[in-house]
Amino acid sequence: MQTERQKEIIEVAQELISEKGIQGLTIKNLSQKIGITEPAIYRHYNSKTDILIAILDLFNNNTEQIFKKEMQNVANSVDKIEHLFTKHFAAFSAKPSLVAVIFSEEIFRNDTLLIKKISMVIERNHRILAEIVTVGQKNGEIRSDIEADHLSTIVIGTLRLFVKKWQFANYSYSLPAEGEKLIKSIKLMIQK
Repeated sequence: MQTERQKEIIEVAQELISEKGIQGLTIKNLSQKIGITEPAIYRHYNSKTDILIAILDLFNNNTEQIFKKEMQNVANSVDKIEHLFTKHFAAFSAKPSLVAVIFSEEIFRNDTLLIKKISMVIERNHRILAEIVTVGQKNGEIRSDIEADHLSTIVIGTLRLFVKKWQFANYSYSLPAEGEKLIKSIKLMIQK
């Protein structure tokens, strides 16, 4: 369980990432923005990596809840996928800084802890989506001429590229509104 100060550090870290990008997240910038000393930050987190891991854990916990809820939903598989996309678009829209952290694999590639954490999130999400697709294929809702694993990769890859394009456009349009159009296209692509 995080302390109030740890929660504040995570919140401010996300603000810094939103304002200055992932490279702008330094202990110095963080301490200045919060109004405490750098050693005070180190009393709560040992390093910038620990702060980024805490942000990834927060995202992971939130997405895990979204996926669990959808797995229990009685809706058909195509609707479950639509709900997953809609909820992720809303989450990213509410906290654009998450995009900079979640989709920073290239920056983190030399940090084994961060890569491992991101890989765990990606693998779990892919596995759950593949389960949803497999059920949809068995129920005749989703096309079965493409392997569930491949179809899941296509769907997740589409989501990732779409969100990255929004980030590159400096979050200048409504991700949920544009995402709704994308969801319609994905549904046409995957439905039987």
